[in-house]
Amino acid sequence: MNTPSHVALHPFERVPILQHGDFVVYETAAIVGYVDDAFVGPKLTPSDPQQRARMHQWISAVNGYYYPYLIYHVSHERNVFPQLGIASDEKVVAHAMPKVEVCLAVLERTLSQSKDFLLGPELSVADFYMLPIIHAFGFAPEANAMYPNFPSICAWRERMEALPTLKRFRAAQPPRGPIEHARRWVISHRPKY
Repeated sequence: MNTPSHVALHPFERVPILQHGDFVVYETAAIVGYVDDAFVGPKLTPSDPQQRARMHQWISAVNGYYYPYLIYHVSHERNVFPQLGIASDEKVVAHAMPKVEVCLAVLERTLSQSKDFLLGPELSVADFYMLPIIHAFGFAPEANAMYPNFPSICAWRERMEALPTLKRFRAAQPPRGPIEHARRWVISHRPKY
């Protein structure tokens, strides 16, 4: 992160970045669209226009509400910063928690009606956008207190984690540890309240 070679791949000094042969693309939406189109396997983007619109609605909600509140506001304050010896900003967490409650209630309501995945019985890109948020927030003590109140979210998460792809992904991950480049996030990412 934040080296000349990183900036050459992503001019905004962020992740993700995908390099596939000579082709380089950054930004999650661009990468996901490319992977779904370029590789063999079941398509995760629905062909039905209404289902595709619902998928994009969920992706937009993840980017606009779930990621900022569950990750920037809570997960960073409870997990990322303390691992670096940086104290949590309780005002940031307190501001986020009512919004987190709304996010989880909306997700719970949808999953309780759809039964399997965000769009119904078929897995979609939207599920893969949501899973890292729900997973990472799960390390916060607030999540430990809240998740038992959301059984449909818990059941969906179990279904997602049981997917062979997810099992292989989790097995390949290194042990969790401090994110050293996150020291910069205190200035660039931390909300001010």
